[in-house]
Amino acid sequence: MASFEPRAPYTAEELTRLYPEGLQLQLVQVLLRHGERTPVSSRFQKAGLSPFWPYCAAAKRLSSVTMTHADASGWDQLEWKRHLETFTDDDEPVVASGPQGQVHGICIPGELTDKGRASTLALGQRLRHLYVDQLRFMPEAIKDASILYLRTTPVPRALESMQQTFWGMYPAATRAADFPVPMILTRAPADETLFLNDGNCRRFAQLSRAFATRAASRWNESKEMDYLNSLLAKWMPDGAERVAVDSAPRLSGIMDTISSTQSHGPGTRLPKEFYDPRAREIIDRIAVEEWYAGFQESTEYRMLGIGGLLGDMVSRMVGSVEGNSYDGSAEVADDSRALDPTRPKIRFGLSGCHDTTLAATLTSLGAFEGERWPPFTSHIAMEMFRQADHHPRADAIPPSPAKQGWWPSLAEGLLGWAGRGSKSSTAARPIARRPMTELDESEQARLQGYFVRIRYNDRPMVVPGCRASGKHFEGDESFCTLTAFKEIVDKFTPKNWRQACMSNVDEPLFPVQVEPAGV
Repeated sequence: MASFEPRAPYTAEELTRLYPEGLQLQLVQVLLRHGERTPVSSRFQKAGLSPFWPYCAAAKRLSSVTMTHADASGWDQLEWKRHLETFTDDDEPVVASGPQGQVHGICIPGELTDKGRASTLALGQRLRHLYVDQLRFMPEAIKDASILYLRTTPVPRALESMQQTFWGMYPAATRAADFPVPMILTRAPADETLFLNDGNCRRFAQLSRAFATRAASRWNESKEMDYLNSLLAKWMPDGAERVAVDSAPRLSGIMDTISSTQSHGPGTRLPKEFYDPRAREIIDRIAVEEWYAGFQESTEYRMLGIGGLLGDMVSRMVGSVEGNSYDGSAEVADDSRALDPTRPKIRFGLSGCHDTTLAATLTSLGAFEGERWPPFTSHIAMEMFRQADHHPRADAIPPSPAKQGWWPSLAEGLLGWAGRGSKSSTAARPIARRPMTELDESEQARLQGYFVRIRYNDRPMVVPGCRASGKHFEGDESFCTLTAFKEIVDKFTPKNWRQACMSNVDEPLFPVQVEPAGV
């Protein structure tokens, strides 16, 4: 399945079961894979596939920020449209055209298509129906984006998909007439943890290559690969006649082109052999093993690949519990409110990311067993609940920023906290990313009465380490206690990701024995 096919909205009976009266929703963080796109590389021209696809109407209505005064006192928007240029075999420049000679709306490789924009817009509409219309958790209209945490990878299709989802959830008519420009968080590629960053993490690159090589040795000469070659080898480019995990294109690259073509129109389809159901199942199974077995088997792999992101998400949960800026509110606040202790707290997060982000997250939590590669526009909703009858002890909650005076509020705004992470901080300092093993009894008490549930494409997932008695909400194993969930994530949350990326480069690539995920 290349594109996600959403189910019907939850019925009243399903809502009662999924959102029991004993729990109150407090924070939702959504990771969303971008929508349908063109292949990231041009492949299979030998099979008649056009390298240029005419599915990007946005190319006819682009705009760029433009300075109008040299002293930066004036700015405007320059509207423009794009023709994609290429060159012929004799290097003569020509305008690129689609399979029927189209020259307008031609996509670049890996670009979000019109269908991808439509599917992510629809995702936002579904999120609105659930969290606004059905659950009444989010407001019907918003005057600003202060209760939203919006983040994306530097990849344009991830940003655009998140923007489309935001628009679907809060269309123009539901935003105030003077709605301020929303803040969207991005990172430099070297700092990015919202995708698998093997390009900027040496040790993770080593580990990912090792697991890919292992998958190649297991599958390249298998009966399953022979079956794939009986169908597809004739379409492989010259010099790479055999399909393999590490062929050129790689098996995962072949899957990418199959998925992209299957999601779009008949003018950009491959021969029927590529869509053979058995072939699709084999390709999916092998690609999932190649890319995600490391997250299933190795704590170090989880830590370097996805631990930073999950550590951030749990830190925001803890910040929501404690009512401090670790919930992400300081990051998305305008300069004028960054130090304001009364600024609204985050209720909902949208992060535009990728298929590998979702699968790595679920696999690291032990919740991807038997799953197929995430389709376009897949999403994870990580929901945190407070038990309705839970009333935290007064001495278990640190003073709120509003009661701490001027200097702690300033320090928290500038540094996240005075001496953030320092062992000399007082016992009342925020918990943030500190592991459960370092918390004293009063600090652990702050996290009691809260639960975490993961929904993947509208299906509740169960984390193995939360099955035990006392580690989940009574009667439903999909609701982890926050403490149990944090204990699991703590085990692969890096203390210093950059340093860890440069460590252990001479150590074995595989653990001595499998280190199970999600426990």
